[in-house]
Amino acid sequence: MDILIQQYDWIRRTREVLFCYCETLSPDDYVKELESFGGGSIRNLHVHIADCYRFWLGNFALKKPLARIEPETVKDVQEMRRLFSQTDSLVEEFFHQFRNRWDHPASGTVSWKEGNVDLTPLWLYTHTITHEQHHKGQMVSISRHLGYTPPDTDLVLPF
Repeated sequence: MDILIQQYDWIRRTREVLFCYCETLSPDDYVKELESFGGGSIRNLHVHIADCYRFWLGNFALKKPLARIEPETVKDVQEMRRLFSQTDSLVEEFFHQFRNRWDHPASGTVSWKEGNVDLTPLWLYTHTITHEQHHKGQMVSISRHLGYTPPDTDLVLPF
């Protein structure tokens, strides 16, 4: 499904818009934890997004022993870019591993609210990218609360 690779490229390009914007924030504001957002910060949400990819695509689907990332270990946007470079490599490996097997169970059964379910690679990929977009909106909202005016961070146009 090369279309998924194209879709992820759009997500990466959209993420780049957010990274460029985050580089305009003061370093203190990038890591500032706001009580009105559950004590979250832009940096913490960025790490949370990367951890979601690492857990579902890396640990669960690819059976890689990837440790959870503590937000405090990522000091600035440049370090976050490096973390997401690793995330991109993980996604590429996931695409390679599950090519032409998108609708087969990825890696066993998961206990879920509704009972036990077999998650497919397509579901795992869809979950991680929609999760990222959800939290991207929260990061932009946090920046507004800090007095910034963010750019349009909707999905980039396909050209």
